[in-house]
Amino acid sequence: MAGETQCLSYTGCNFLRQRLVLATLSGRPLKIRKIRAKEEDPGLRDFEASFIRLIDKVTNGSRIEINQTGTTLYYQPGLLYGGSLEHDCSPSRGIGYYLESLLCLAPFMKHPLKIVLRGVTNDQVDPSVDVLKATALPLLKKFGIDGENLEIKINRRGMPPKGGGEILFACPVRKVLQPVQFTDPGKIKRIRGTAYSVRVSPQMANRMVESARGILNKFLPDIYIYTDHMKGVSSGKSPGFGICLTAETINGTILSAELASNPQGQGAAVLPEELGQNCAKLLLEEVYRGGCVDSTNQSLALLLMTLGQRDVSKVLLGPLSPYTIEFLRHLRSFFQIMFKIETKTAEEEHMGGEKVLMTCVGIGFCNLSKTIR
Repeated sequence: MAGETQCLSYTGCNFLRQRLVLATLSGRPLKIRKIRAKEEDPGLRDFEASFIRLIDKVTNGSRIEINQTGTTLYYQPGLLYGGSLEHDCSPSRGIGYYLESLLCLAPFMKHPLKIVLRGVTNDQVDPSVDVLKATALPLLKKFGIDGENLEIKINRRGMPPKGGGEILFACPVRKVLQPVQFTDPGKIKRIRGTAYSVRVSPQMANRMVESARGILNKFLPDIYIYTDHMKGVSSGKSPGFGICLTAETINGTILSAELASNPQGQGAAVLPEELGQNCAKLLLEEVYRGGCVDSTNQSLALLLMTLGQRDVSKVLLGPLSPYTIEFLRHLRSFFQIMFKIETKTAEEEHMGGEKVLMTCVGIGFCNLSKTIR
């Protein structure tokens, strides 16, 4: 690796997280220029600066240089260290923005990661903590990253704009990942969900549950949606409500959908009934798109396949999101790996939309910093 660590160069602020995460895993230095150079307020935003500080916390010996205007970033990755940490996330993005990247990095730390993140747990932009808990953790288990230490725990909920939420994320370390053959999603057997309300009437959650069930009961009888009403200290600093639904298949595929109310003081007031109905429709759309991994976690699945042992991994996905397509390009730049992509039409699969079968041979990534006990 040491002989060929030429610096990769990019322009613009798009896909900043992908680039930093892959640079950290591949050990390749990275330079990003012209970050919002043409805008009135140029350079890195506060949530990106907070993300860079988080990367600095979980690694040891990283070198990060940012010019005065914040439009150029140079990053030379250190070793992933882990341990017990705390981080205050910027309230302008959800905790999911930071947690998605930690899910990619955590299995390859030197010490098991145990981190407390504070900020906005549920918003309309990033995947909420509930969805990542329901979908990403079972996905990690498929690659052999499991144990009682793998958990996401919501201590306090925080809604935008002020946040005030707190979660705990813990993940064990692994030396190598096992390859997966995950090509049959299976039929939906049950739907679970959480309707949460924070600093508003607890009735809001019940109204969302009723309206969501009104649509989903026509599809399936086995539906259970928990109501989660946080009071007092554990309810963060801003009012709001929302719902997160997951559909589970007989083969263990989990598909998800979620919606949250508008932040306090922004946009029109949303009725809980509308929110529940729209979220149920979104879940059915995700089921139609199908695949073995839902659209939130496509890039996580592809990364874990890339870093697997030198063996064939296959995963059937629904239509690729633009974020995932860019992620595939970055995987090629950082790891020189290409996926074989086969499209499966709806007739072949007898269900839903067009699917994509992704196949690759892992690069045999080995966690060299893991301490051997």
